[in-house]
Amino acid sequence: MKPGRLARRWLAGIALLTAACAAVAAQAPVVLVLGDSLSAEYGLPRDTGWVKLLADRLARDGAKYSVVNASISGETTSGGRTRLPALLKQHRPAVVVIELGANDGLRGLPVNAMRDNLAAMIDASRTAGARVLLVGVRVPPNYGRDYAERFASTFEELARRRKVALAPFLLDGFAERLEYFQADRIHPNEKAQPLMLHNVWPHLKPLLAAPR
Repeated sequence: MKPGRLARRWLAGIALLTAACAAVAAQAPVVLVLGDSLSAEYGLPRDTGWVKLLADRLARDGAKYSVVNASISGETTSGGRTRLPALLKQHRPAVVVIELGANDGLRGLPVNAMRDNLAAMIDASRTAGARVLLVGVRVPPNYGRDYAERFASTFEELARRRKVALAPFLLDGFAERLEYFQADRIHPNEKAQPLMLHNVWPHLKPLLAAPR
């Protein structure tokens, strides 16, 4: 066989292999993370947030999932509820991780409105065929004991009533340790990201193995 023809066949084979790999990747089930700045790498070097660490762990473990991070800094539950239908249609996720509510709390928005928005997102995700992990967040005690308690209990109540998985508190174990936060004392720093994944992973892992 002439060298030129051999080279063309070799290149064609590489192109077919590349296309096949892309097709497999495109078919990988999606984990969609819908969150706020706590999941959007606010103030962090790129690709160091807990969502990227999750993607790295899945790849390292050989799990056939791709991770889509649809988190936006400043997002509220109302904003997430508005954006979710298009995200479900676009990505058709197998699992939806909902990490929202912190900005509702920081703005002192009504807990009932937050609950209704989270419930609507859970219902929409399940209607679309996705399994759901709800990630709990809390507000500082200076917002008032009653508000803080009602805020925190909303996530537990929703998970129980809607029968979805719950990661009780994203910042569990370090919420009061300043060395794990950026200068604003609100956003976790790079050192905190593995701890955040540690708080999410045990509750997410069973959803990855469950049949769709």
